[in-house]
Amino acid sequence: MIRENGPHVYDISRTLQDGIRVWPGDPEFQSSWAMLRRDGAPCNVSVFSMGTHTGTHIDAPLHLDDAGDDVANIRLNNLIGPARVFFISTGTCIRSKDLEILDWNGVERVLFKTRSGGQPEKSFETSYAFLDEGASEFLLKRGILLVGTDAPSVDFYESSSLPSHQILLNHGVVILEDAELTAVPPGDYELICLPLKLAGLDGSPVRAILSRK
Repeated sequence: MIRENGPHVYDISRTLQDGIRVWPGDPEFQSSWAMLRRDGAPCNVSVFSMGTHTGTHIDAPLHLDDAGDDVANIRLNNLIGPARVFFISTGTCIRSKDLEILDWNGVERVLFKTRSGGQPEKSFETSYAFLDEGASEFLLKRGILLVGTDAPSVDFYESSSLPSHQILLNHGVVILEDAELTAVPPGDYELICLPLKLAGLDGSPVRAILSRK
């Protein structure tokens, strides 16, 4: 957390570095140097490569729909504005009944802090907390603009149909995954969650922050 004579600021982005955990089968994060001052170059220039779903990232509709919007065309309004952090203490499956008991008054964007949040940045746990179809339908009916989680996916690890992705992305809801919410108390914040402006791509790592006075 950062406080510089102003609001509390929580950086909820995972650090992109060699060895960061990735979804099994996704490209590993790699970095190297293209030029180094110590080798006589006028400046240091680095190079990195990674998958679009590395670390804290958002999914664009193109992730599941060949005709869907790419990252460059996601509405910025979805990514910036009031957000509420809920702590969900349930097991691995978050159902609509778990959400119905929460206070949704005025919520436009939601982040779920779950039991998945304590995982180290370089480990991958397959039994994370995910949203079932009923929970995703509940969020859609609430008109939520962005759904975030500290888990690596909003869907069950072994799912191939990805129902929660389908429900949310097909209706323009931005999905934010693998957020670092360990130090963030539940409550209301201002969210800034900006991806790279990547044309023709299905996702992007983000630098996401939460702030409040």
